[in-house]
Amino acid sequence: MSTGELRVGVSDGVATVVIAHPAKRNAMTTEMWRELPVLLDGLAADPAVRALVLTGEGDTFCAGADIGSLREGADASKGLAVAAEEALAAFPKPTLAEVRGYCVGGGCQLAAACDLRFAAEDASFGITPAKLGIVYAESSTRRLVRLVGPATAKYLLFSGELIGAERALRTGLVDEVLPAEALGKRVAEFTAVLSRRSQLTQAAAKEFADGVADGDRIAQWEEQMRTSGDTAEGVAAFLERREPRFTWSV
Repeated sequence: MSTGELRVGVSDGVATVVIAHPAKRNAMTTEMWRELPVLLDGLAADPAVRALVLTGEGDTFCAGADIGSLREGADASKGLAVAAEEALAAFPKPTLAEVRGYCVGGGCQLAAACDLRFAAEDASFGITPAKLGIVYAESSTRRLVRLVGPATAKYLLFSGELIGAERALRTGLVDEVLPAEALGKRVAEFTAVLSRRSQLTQAAAKEFADGVADGDRIAQWEEQMRTSGDTAEGVAAFLERREPRFTWSV
């Protein structure tokens, strides 16, 4: 019987993490929740990694937490899920969720923690603690509100109902919706663009957008811009009409 696993590969500067538990629609087990932050730490430290894609095996992204793990203790499972979500949100390089099929509960929690979400037209999104009598984490609720606004966040959390990809796009939960057969190619093309851009710009922008940079940190980023060489390289490449070769890395 499959217990689920996280599979990872790195190609052309892009790390792909695959949630693989097909027997349970890629539901996350306790061990998978526990493993994800460790895996992300390793990828964050790898200079070959310039962007990260999170996806599910087959035609499902992630159906949430494995209900069997909830029997071991809802509080413990929720704590591990939040830790994994926070580790993903704090990943210092661009992250993108590639979503097919169900993206529900803890799966939606992980997708929301990514910087961007590209979805197939058949994708369905939902956050279902109201069906289980679980209090959704305060930090996860705030992240959802920042992403989709309070009204849509309340709709999702109060009802536990699923919404389709087009509604998710309208509310800001998803950034692009594509035919299922075109999704992988689009994600590959877009992450290839990300991997060629300045990591300095991306890392600073991520901290600023997420509101985690204080005055000292902002000053540090300004100093990095002055000393990294990325600005000089970007200007030179523009004037010479060539692709820039940025060297600063997280």
